[in-house]
Amino acid sequence: MRERFVGGYLAEEGASSFVTFSSSLSEEMGFAWSGGRLHSLAKIGGRGLRRWYLLDFEHGSIKDDYCGGRTGYNSELLKIMEANQSPSRKRPRRDRNREKASVLSTAEPMNLDVWREFPEDLFETVIARLPVAAIFRFRTVCRKWCSLVGSDNFSQQYSEVPHGIPWFYTITHENACNNVAMYDPSLKKWHHPSAPLAPAKIVIPVASAGGLVCLLDLSHKNFYICNPLTQSLKEIPPRSVQAWSRVSVGMVLNGATSVEGYKVMWLPNDGNHEVYDSMQNMWSRPGDFPPSIKLPLALNFRSQPVAVGSTLYFMCSEPEGVLSYDVSNGIWTQFIIPLPLHLSDYTLAEFQGMIMLVGLVCKNAAACVCIWELQRMTLLWKEVDRMPNVWCLEFYGKHMRMTCLGNSGLLMLSLKAKRMNRLVVYDLLSKEWQKVPDCMLPCSRKKQWIACGTAFSPCPSAVP
Repeated sequence: MRERFVGGYLAEEGASSFVTFSSSLSEEMGFAWSGGRLHSLAKIGGRGLRRWYLLDFEHGSIKDDYCGGRTGYNSELLKIMEANQSPSRKRPRRDRNREKASVLSTAEPMNLDVWREFPEDLFETVIARLPVAAIFRFRTVCRKWCSLVGSDNFSQQYSEVPHGIPWFYTITHENACNNVAMYDPSLKKWHHPSAPLAPAKIVIPVASAGGLVCLLDLSHKNFYICNPLTQSLKEIPPRSVQAWSRVSVGMVLNGATSVEGYKVMWLPNDGNHEVYDSMQNMWSRPGDFPPSIKLPLALNFRSQPVAVGSTLYFMCSEPEGVLSYDVSNGIWTQFIIPLPLHLSDYTLAEFQGMIMLVGLVCKNAAACVCIWELQRMTLLWKEVDRMPNVWCLEFYGKHMRMTCLGNSGLLMLSLKAKRMNRLVVYDLLSKEWQKVPDCMLPCSRKKQWIACGTAFSPCPSAVP
């Protein structure tokens, strides 16, 4: 075997790579190795927040891992639970650290012979089920593992596994060099790519699908498709007709993954829409609008389109309602739906195939964010949730503006007023509101203000 130093890891190519993997896996997923066996594991919890209980029968201890934070309960806790006795006085931290060091020093080393027989076709199956951050750390173990992430088999394995909540791709106000910040809601952590993606001076994210993000420059001339995780970028051909007016851009997949291709739709108010097909690498004019839809359109450009299957939904201001377009068959449909009262800023959202509406309700001096669901039978908006009153009190008497930075399953809302900027995440599944930590650049205390963004499903194998 050959040893080499890659990305901070000393790894032997071959069976010892899996030893490095299994050691890292114990930190990521809660496996424990001792006595030549993996100890038992139990998992509970909801989406995005997972809890792992580790039972170490050899040392008689329990370890609890909740979202990366671990607390240890020694064997004395088991005695208390059995005898219903009061716990003894907490020992000093120095004594506990000494005991922990002695246990680590006497831990039994892993047996290489056990992992040499591990079937190689299961590597991709295991890695595809790990968190995104862990996958990128394991790519540094050896060249073979790095190439696994880009393979077709891994892409298929990854697409078959249900993954967690989406991430958010955002652009900060300090955009001279396309400052990008990505937010991972499961870890409540901001990530800052080391280099700008697009060659244009200023680009904005306008749509996403299948782990890919569509970027558009401010001149409306150039489109870019990128995978924010792998930093891969593709510039798509220019459109046949240049337009300088404001536009809505939607994006859908042709199949289950980006391997089967994707389509990008361009829709201005004048109705001269075009569709880009990645499989043909060209723009096309699908046809004209039906006579029942009046032109010019009054699109709400503050609301990003949402995709359900192959259908894109656009928010209209006049008449109030929703405009849909099925990319697969080219059928347009218009729904006249009156908006709720006292609504200022609002945007469409999608959750499990349902069309949702999120908006800022302002009445007198009070302001509150509300969530509505579109009733398919009556075509009316039904309120299903609203922001806690304690949070709404912060907005009392202020002129608030709301911007939605992601509208698929998980919402990121930017709530701004004079000298105030709040980022809030709302989970449409659990109906939980969470405040987003400040976006700070590495080695800097300066708070970054988010200008725009979109939600995307992190997928290491997605190719533009």
